[in-house]
Amino acid sequence: MSADKKRFKLNIAGKNYVVIGDSIPEHMQTVARLTDEQLKEIMHSLPQIKREDAAVLLALNAVSDQIKKQNELDKLKEKNDNQEQ
Repeated sequence: MSADKKRFKLNIAGKNYVVIGDSIPEHMQTVARLTDEQLKEIMHSLPQIKREDAAVLLALNAVSDQIKKQNELDKLKEKNDNQEQ
């Protein structure tokens, strides 16, 4: 593990995880809290769902949101570039 990497102990939906990364603790706490909330929301909405399937749905939602935000950012950059010309 490189010097700038840190270990974070997180609890998500009652399960403990150790994550290694270069984020600050506050960032990882926020990520864990939001992940926990969203996973619990999915599991509450679909009581019969397995944790693994709920995690996949959460990942799909996260990637979908990421793609939407990237598209928005790309459009803003393109608009900015066009205004500078």
